[in-house]
Amino acid sequence: MKYDENLSGIKINVEAVDITIDDDVKDSIRKSITHLTKYYDKIEWADVYLEDKPDKKTDQKQVSIRLGIPGNDPFASEYGDNFHALLKDVESKLQRQLEKR
Repeated sequence: MKYDENLSGIKINVEAVDITIDDDVKDSIRKSITHLTKYYDKIEWADVYLEDKPDKKTDQKQVSIRLGIPGNDPFASEYGDNFHALLKDVESKLQRQLEKR
């Protein structure tokens, strides 16, 4: 599943590999990106990658986000079992990277 969205001038590109994400996860993505704009207001785009590997016993899910900003693009990724928790973890990692700018 792929979908694009424009959120307050930020182009969000979501790629969910072999899964369909529900509106709840989409809302979490929007909240995370909106929260990150408080730390850096020149975010142009966000590439969000979601994957679920049900054949693995643990850490089945993956969330990765790359932000398009002037200069080097911040990137964070996390593995676990819950998309909402993973989005929060990735958001925290990106927040720390943006605070250093």
